Amino acid sequence: MNTVFQSLGRTLLAGFLLLVLIILLAGGPAVDLQSHAWWTFAFRWLHVTVAVLWVGLLWYFNFVQIPSMPKIPDEQKPAISRVIAPAALFWFRWAALATVILGLGLASMNRYILPALALQAPFTAIGIGMWLGLVMAFNVWFIIWPMQKKALGLVPAEISEKVRAARTAMLTSRFNTMLSVPMLYCMVAQQHGGL
Repeated sequence: MNTVFQSLGRTLLAGFLLLVLIILLAGGPAVDLQSHAWWTFAFRWLHVTVAVLWVGLLWYFNFVQIPSMPKIPDEQKPAISRVIAPAALFWFRWAALATVILGLGLASMNRYILPALALQAPFTAIGIGMWLGLVMAFNVWFIIWPMQKKALGLVPAEISEKVRAARTAMLTSRFNTMLSVPMLYCMVAQQHGGL
């Protein structure tokens, strides 16, 4: 078991194998690649999974990393800015993109993409959630990531520009944290009558 948990890849593989075992033991539905219902379920599961990664990292940055940075001694900060933050930002931005692509695919497969984006009943809740998610993903790719590249020294920037970029990235990340609350509510409300 120790060798499984020493590697993230092996840990994830074990998680997928455990999922298959649970499905088989519970007598769950067979995989039917011809079934629209199976594909919409698969897209929903993948959408939720990468959304958990995206919002989880967003909340990690805002609940843990940003408040902790002033408490970290200066000589230890390069470990965050050169190793941890770039890795976290890699998963953060690609999870944001995957969440949007899978979500739009799911909405398209279920034939509500246009009414939802137009905020038409009965898709108003999911539509609001979709728009909030699209704004958040835009912020990740076109504000947070470019600013973080400067702040972390991944691209050339003057010291004053790095300071401004770090502040812009932080404020935009906080804005996304604010948007994540109603976004998550609207996503769940659509199927469960909360709006």
